Amino acid sequence: MKLTTAILLGASLASAATLSDSLQSGKAALQSAGPLAFGPEGILFVGDTKGAAIFAFDTGDQKTTKSATPVDLQGLGGKIGALVGVTADQILVNDLAVNPLSKNIYLSVSRGKGPEAIPVIVKIDGAGKITELKLENIRHASVALPNAPAADAMERGRSKRQEAITDLAWADGRVLVAGLSNEEFSSNLRAIPFPFRSADQGASVEIFHGAHGRFETNSPVRTFVPYQIAGESYVLAAYTCTPLVKLPMSSLKSGAKVKGTTIAELGNGNRPLDMVVYQKEGKDFILMNNSSRGVMKLPTNNLGSAPAITAKTDITGVPYETLAQFKGVEQLDRYDAGRALMLVRSDAGSLDLKTVALP
Repeated sequence: MKLTTAILLGASLASAATLSDSLQSGKAALQSAGPLAFGPEGILFVGDTKGAAIFAFDTGDQKTTKSATPVDLQGLGGKIGALVGVTADQILVNDLAVNPLSKNIYLSVSRGKGPEAIPVIVKIDGAGKITELKLENIRHASVALPNAPAADAMERGRSKRQEAITDLAWADGRVLVAGLSNEEFSSNLRAIPFPFRSADQGASVEIFHGAHGRFETNSPVRTFVPYQIAGESYVLAAYTCTPLVKLPMSSLKSGAKVKGTTIAELGNGNRPLDMVVYQKEGKDFILMNNSSRGVMKLPTNNLGSAPAITAKTDITGVPYETLAQFKGVEQLDRYDAGRALMLVRSDAGSLDLKTVALP
């Protein structure tokens, strides 16, 4: 009887455990604040490119908000600068993520410039109040990437370490991490189980780049989203210049060499910045902002049947629409079911945060 009771009690305690129980209080040794992604329970994942690590932070921000307040903040750089004690020109916003529970907005920020820049995580609530997520004593965990490029590794005058982590997402109990490794085929995708124990070497990714007319193994995924196609989990990934590629999530195994299927070429001279998936009138769409090709809207209905691009070509493949009403969009995330949040650089140089209807 006592044994049965103990077993039942143990099972009850196990079922009551939460992911945030794996986090420990203390100072987070974050060296840089790059890509962001939210997981369950208001847990914020942060890519630390300088430290070649992924951090998980308990934001304590778990209250569900059903009716989110539209956000419209002008001159955000100056407002963040005032909070952390510098001028607007010393603030660089690296990424933006909306907490899907509370709809509060989180920004990863560099305070200052160059290698001495200080990482800061900023929170903005529905009333527009800006606060700093203090890292001196916060419940957190981290995991190191074992095969990241060396801190001094350079290629064509650019730091390869800065591209160790280019984007993050949460899917099926894992943190998906895109970036570069120090392997011969350096384009890398990892699926790291959470709670963290360790990170493996990830999968090396090869794609055919139609605009260049060749296979490539050393160009990192710039932005991606997890997406279901015909009941199977995929990563939809966009690269510089701008191939769109699908990869089965089941292929992301340690040491694997994965060949992605290129399903679109969206234009040369461009870097994709963010992708979000949303639904409108019963259909799924992808919204993607870019460095020089504006904001694109892509339908998803033909992703499963889209033919692979295997020869040199210009813009082709999955169709898309460029949305002329959106200009200067530097960061993008879905705000709620009907709206997106955009960080926009105005013609005058101001950095503004806007809530817009999903097109």
